[in-house]
Amino acid sequence: MQKVFVVGAAGKVARRLCSQLANRGHQVIALHRKPEQADDLAARGATPVAGDLTTLSATGLAGLMSGSDAIIFSAGAGGAGIEVTNAIDGRGLELAVEAARIAGVSRFLLVSAFPDALRDEERSAGFENYMRVKKLADAHLVASDLDWVIVRPGTLTDAPGTGKVRADLAIPYGNVPRDDVAATLVEIVERPEVSRVIIELTEGATPIGDAVARLARR
Repeated sequence: MQKVFVVGAAGKVARRLCSQLANRGHQVIALHRKPEQADDLAARGATPVAGDLTTLSATGLAGLMSGSDAIIFSAGAGGAGIEVTNAIDGRGLELAVEAARIAGVSRFLLVSAFPDALRDEERSAGFENYMRVKKLADAHLVASDLDWVIVRPGTLTDAPGTGKVRADLAIPYGNVPRDDVAATLVEIVERPEVSRVIIELTEGATPIGDAVARLARR
């Protein structure tokens, strides 16, 4: 059993993640921003902790993270605009990395974005900014001294999870159910030998446990 601190726990992937981690016997600390999100997270087996990445200090966030075995950063602006994206996906990630270092929590998983997202469609200025911020956030984490893993899922869907994915350092672009993204993160948490690697993730034919085990052997 591990104590896992989830940043952005009220998000669509992270809510599923909280449930799956708790079902596997892990202690989940769920950082959320809105008071009305607490009951849902508690019902999923997590311990809700209120906190806003735009107002917390690194020391304050570190205090909430203290004693955790792993941190999963799944916070995002969710299309709320360029400034919010910069604040949450960008500065928020940098804040969490600094807080993890202060708290002495080395294991840090980041849910990022697939680099080919919407390549064949017209992209708005907001989306272009989102992709730029995501890439800079990835680079910031990679440059840290943390034991990081970055997961870049394809287009997220609400289709039921299949328990099977395609996961590797570079794969063709595609869709992936949020259920399976969450399940992949759980497997990575439970396999500390998966370390300092960027993983692209889509739906596929390989059982999630096998896909992560293969990455662990690299």
